[in-house]
Amino acid sequence: MTKVLILGASGQIARWVVQMLGEHKDIAQTLLVRDPRKLTSTEPANARIAIGDVMDKKLLPQLMEGQDVVYANLAGDIDAQTAHILAVMKSKNVKRLIFVNSLGIYDEVPGQFGEWNRQEIGQYLAPYRRSADLIEASDVNYTVLRAAWLQDEDEVDYEITGRDELFKGTEVSRKSVASLATKLIESPDTLVRANVGVNKPNTDSDKPAFV
Repeated sequence: MTKVLILGASGQIARWVVQMLGEHKDIAQTLLVRDPRKLTSTEPANARIAIGDVMDKKLLPQLMEGQDVVYANLAGDIDAQTAHILAVMKSKNVKRLIFVNSLGIYDEVPGQFGEWNRQEIGQYLAPYRRSADLIEASDVNYTVLRAAWLQDEDEVDYEITGRDELFKGTEVSRKSVASLATKLIESPDTLVRANVGVNKPNTDSDKPAFV
């Protein structure tokens, strides 16, 4: 039995992950949410719900106990959240972390789209860069997923780029990012200590098509 702690489980990507993992009887999910009203009420049988904040110094260690994989789908003070998560993982000897981040934190997005992306979200990226730096400096078996601009097509169609490669494409479906995260949970030895961009192939443009 693989035990998975999902942080930010009511997020739009995380909801897909929860449903995909619900098909596996050998996986047990713990879903941490701040607002249970944001859940779909169709959570699978292998999921239990915990209500609270990832920064809770009592709750997170309790939930972390005995977990095999941590999947984080967070927003807000993501660097502070990352530091807390890593500290609790270390204290509970939990080694596998899958963390959703953003494109652009390494100024790795080329061309006109890169310029547009910096104008749109550049001012918000510093905490995401600090989060990735903290994860890479830790001793956990991490995978950082730097997702392109997110859209809601019901499709799984993605490619990845390496830590030191230029980012490809402009967009990707939330379902695609969830599919990759689910595969990593199912096969935790895949993309270990990797930091990858995630995009839909053949979406190179000056900006995402849906903007």
